[in-house]
Amino acid sequence: MTARRKPGPGAEQSSARAGSWSPTDSQGRRGAASAGGVARTQTSHPRATRRVGALQGTPLSATLSLVMSQCCRKIKDTVQKLASDHKDIHSSVSRVGKAIDRNFDSEICGVVSDAVWDSREKQQQILQMAIVEHLYQQGMLSVAEELCQESTLNVDLDFKQPFLELNRILEALHEQDLGPALEWAVSHRQRLLELNSSLEFKLHRLHFIRLLAGGPEKQLEALSYARHFQPFARLHQREIQVMMGSLVYLRLGLEKSPYCHLLDNSHWAEICETFTRDACSLLGLSVESPLSVSFASGCVALPVLMNIKAVIEQRQCTGVWSHKDELPIEIELGMKCWYHSVFACPILRQQTSDSNPPIKLICGHVISRDALNKLINGGKLKCPYCPMEQNPADGKRIIF
Repeated sequence: MTARRKPGPGAEQSSARAGSWSPTDSQGRRGAASAGGVARTQTSHPRATRRVGALQGTPLSATLSLVMSQCCRKIKDTVQKLASDHKDIHSSVSRVGKAIDRNFDSEICGVVSDAVWDSREKQQQILQMAIVEHLYQQGMLSVAEELCQESTLNVDLDFKQPFLELNRILEALHEQDLGPALEWAVSHRQRLLELNSSLEFKLHRLHFIRLLAGGPEKQLEALSYARHFQPFARLHQREIQVMMGSLVYLRLGLEKSPYCHLLDNSHWAEICETFTRDACSLLGLSVESPLSVSFASGCVALPVLMNIKAVIEQRQCTGVWSHKDELPIEIELGMKCWYHSVFACPILRQQTSDSNPPIKLICGHVISRDALNKLINGGKLKCPYCPMEQNPADGKRIIF
């Protein structure tokens, strides 16, 4: 049996307050609800805001704290690594700038006097022509044509034709096509023989080797083609014998024979170099373009010229370097830049030129014309090397 507690008067009032209802309370609740709805529409994500506020005051768990500390440590290490790398790069860049300032002179154009060129327009025209010729010689024909159009430089077809023909044949050789080169060599056979060129023989030899590489099926064709070697038998007898001896191993395979060197791909690079050298010599062209030669020579001579210029300015002897076609001292450029003989007068220690050519005396000694004029005394000339007297008019100009 359950005992029930008798409610007192306070309890009755409390239950009455809790269970009572009035219109005013309903209206109040509806107003509060509507006000809350307006507040929710005016405030974005109130729940998220309350959660953030709650989290700000809540201490991190041990796991989350460990993760955050690891992330902070990784970020700190990454920043330090980036700073260290940037420091290394900055030091390297600063050293490059110092090296440029140390090795390059901003007044490099002042090394050569403006009197060397006739005018700025003439200087620009010579430079443009040198660039165009270099582009033609390197096979960049479209770039050369574009430069001619933009610079309004008129280039004759006669000037371009040798380069066009040369590059057409070289492109065929790079594709291992011997036809254009053989046709050109046969048409210029006589002039090539005058140059003691072996270009035509090397082209025939390379074609014969290609037939040998075809195996036994090409044996009869190779024997038939060997008749082209007849005009070259006297000068290239040994090489012809080697090629004929290789026919013995044709069925066994030349790759495993003592004649395997005939199949070396270096023969194609050699024939390209030989053709370029002989064709340029025949057409009156240099193997290397004047622009590349001038650039290479300038790299060697420029440091010396800069030192000379500094010495001349320090000693105030500007008259030492007054000729535009002569340097104050001799600069060795190497055997690669030797193109013709040069004669220096043993009396005046000057290099001869068109205005001051070398003169051969009757006794056989050679001096410059300026030295000859200075040695004339009373209408007679006495050789500075021997006591022979002679008439100055008997001297003859020498062309090296």
